[in-house]
Amino acid sequence: MPGVPAEPYEFSFELAHTALLIIDMQRDFVDPGGFGEALGNDVSLLRKAVPPTARVLDAARASGLLVIHTREGHRPDLADLPPAKKARGRLKTGIGDAGPMGRILVRGEYGHDIIDELRPRPDEPVVDKPGKGAFYATDLEAILHSRDIRQLVVCGVTTEVCVNTTVREANDRGYDCLVLADCVGSYFPEFQRVALEMVKAQGGIFGWVGESADLLPVLTHAALRERAPQHAPT
Repeated sequence: MPGVPAEPYEFSFELAHTALLIIDMQRDFVDPGGFGEALGNDVSLLRKAVPPTARVLDAARASGLLVIHTREGHRPDLADLPPAKKARGRLKTGIGDAGPMGRILVRGEYGHDIIDELRPRPDEPVVDKPGKGAFYATDLEAILHSRDIRQLVVCGVTTEVCVNTTVREANDRGYDCLVLADCVGSYFPEFQRVALEMVKAQGGIFGWVGESADLLPVLTHAALRERAPQHAPT
C-alpha cells in the first residue's frame, strides 16, 4: 500500500479502493463576480486552492483513480430547500433569487456549475447535494459502495463547512479521509486553520491532513506503472 506523509501520521491507501472527492468547486463560490463575492467575501482565498487541485485531478485521472465531484444546490422549483435555510442570514438576495450568475444555488444555472479549470469528464460522477454534507440526500454512498471505495482524498470548499461536514459524515460511515490542506479553502483564514486542526486532532479523530506535493509523486508513480507494458511470464 502506498503511503503519503500526513498528520497525525502517514496515510496509507490502496489505489483501487480510493476516490478523489472534489467538493463544491462552483462558480458561485469560487469565481470573481459570483454569489460568494457578492456577499462581501474575498474569493482569492478560495482561488488559491484551484491550481493545486487541478494538479491532483490530472494526476488522479492519469493513475486511474475514481474522481467524484459535488455541487451544492437545489431543484429549480426549490422543493428541496428548507424554509429555514432560505431565511437564514436575512439576505436581500439569497438562494433561488436572481444573482450575478443566474438564480443562486439552483441546479442548471451558470453559477451553480463547476469552474472551467476543474470541469468534470463525462465518466466522472457529479453529485448534486441540497445540504452541506455530500452524503445527505444524495447517492454518494451508493456510488462508493458500487466501486468498493473505502478511502477518500478530499479537496474543495469551504474547509469549515462543506468539506468538514462531508469528512465527518464519511468518518461515521467508516471511510478514511485525507484532506489536502492546499486544495481546500475558506473565506476566513482562521476558520481554515481551525477546521484542519479539527480533522487531525486526537490522533486523527476525523481523518488525516496532508499536502498535494506529497501525494502527487505517489499518483505519478502509479500512473507510470499503469502505462508500463505488461510482459507475459516466461
